[in-house]
Amino acid sequence: DDFAVGALTKYYAQNLKDGDDVLDICSSWVSHYPKDFNGGKVVGLGMNEYELSQNKQLTSYDVKDLNADCVFPYDDESFDKVTCVVSVDYLNQPQQVFDEIARVLRPGGECIISMSNRCFPTKAFRIWLQTNDLEHIFIVGSFFHFNGKFDPATCEDISPNPGRSDPLFIVKAAKKSD
Repeated sequence: DDFAVGALTKYYAQNLKDGDDVLDICSSWVSHYPKDFNGGKVVGLGMNEYELSQNKQLTSYDVKDLNADCVFPYDDESFDKVTCVVSVDYLNQPQQVFDEIARVLRPGGECIISMSNRCFPTKAFRIWLQTNDLEHIFIVGSFFHFNGKFDPATCEDISPNPGRSDPLFIVKAAKKSD
């Protein structure tokens, strides 16, 4: 809903810095970044070329189905941030995707996963459909934890109007600096 979108945009305003190179995975026609965000390269990676072409926040995009091929078409350590908006539950090989996230993030770079309790049940992986919001947070946190290349994940509830609008949670982690 519009309130949740506004909450996510406000979160990004506080967590994206001008000049950040950002990769938006599972991207579409909008990335929900603030209108005044002045990123470096802002790249979308998604399945629908037409939708990606309509996303005015991107400086470039690549069309790819991460469920068919998880390898990102980018160099190692080429992004400061990776974002994924309400789509982590559609990845059928999440550990491999999180391996790729770790590979393309610079040391200290952050992956920001946003999620709600809304989904397309025919697309979400089975355990997501059998669990609640708190368990979803643990599932995504485990993707970071068992990857081994991230600092401990944190979660924030940024739901704008609990009980009156869509819930919205952020699970994020920074790539270890070694």
